[in-house]
Amino acid sequence: MKKNISDRYVRLWPRDLLHIEDQQSALKDKLTWPGIYILYRGSVPYYVGKAHNVYRRLCDHSNIDTRYGNLWDMFSAFAVSDPDARNDVEAILIQAMPTANGSRPHPFKRIRLPKKMQDAFFEHKNLGG
Repeated sequence: MKKNISDRYVRLWPRDLLHIEDQQSALKDKLTWPGIYILYRGSVPYYVGKAHNVYRRLCDHSNIDTRYGNLWDMFSAFAVSDPDARNDVEAILIQAMPTANGSRPHPFKRIRLPKKMQDAFFEHKNLGG
């Protein structure tokens, strides 16, 4: 039987929910699971991370005194219970999106666009192709 990497997610929820006192219990119920999260600045991905408890980690990141404190305003999160899958999904997302992440996951080898292909592309563009 095929096992899903994730069985639930939240998409583009406002960060301010983490600071509304009477919503904490509901948020905790919805987000207390291991997984991957993406912090956004506007609609642009800003930071990708993984956590054993997504709710707690988002609360940590939402503290103004932290490194990413006031630099994001929305978040998405995916429940990923398997630790190896969490590592892989985080690595894929970090490599796929330009973000503020300082870490560079190791499981993937980057294949760069060969110079010959770059030249052919620019020549094609310059000729109006």
